[in-house]
Amino acid sequence: MKRVLVVDYEEGIREFIGDVLSGEGYKVTLARDGMEASKILEKQSFHLMVTDLRMPRLGGMDLLRKTRVEVPEMEVIVLTAHGTVENAVEAMKLGAFHYLTKPLSHPDELRVLADRALERRALIDKIEEPPSSTSDMVAEDEAMKVVATQIAKVAVTDATVILLGESGAGKEVAARSIHEQ
Repeated sequence: MKRVLVVDYEEGIREFIGDVLSGEGYKVTLARDGMEASKILEKQSFHLMVTDLRMPRLGGMDLLRKTRVEVPEMEVIVLTAHGTVENAVEAMKLGAFHYLTKPLSHPDELRVLADRALERRALIDKIEEPPSSTSDMVAEDEAMKVVATQIAKVAVTDATVILLGESGAGKEVAARSIHEQ
């Protein structure tokens, strides 16, 4: 079950977002400000954080900066009623997945964004997994180890791959390895 941390100073909005995401099957934890969220993040991990920008004690932008350093694998959606282009650009540069302004046009907007953010994280995790095997490939040479690693990375995706090389270079072995993995 995916874990989501919702951080918003306004109780009604915090509860609303929590209800929307709980309805999607996520395990939701609520925090009233950045300081409370920071303490929660010290004790448990989350796949996604939805945070407001303007909060007392520790604002959303500072919380975003802190989480990018301490929990870089967690996706973050920034939500604010006081949106500016500068804030949006800064949040995206700091690694936020998306930036939304309040009020939300529809709860589905948040559902779709949460799903996309978590799907993105899952794909990144899958691509970053260490190679599981190299099947028929013998990878004792450093150059072949690099090729085996690249094959393992591309094998977990749905990408179309073209293998180029001279006759006898091992294109068929590489193709078989991609399909097996």
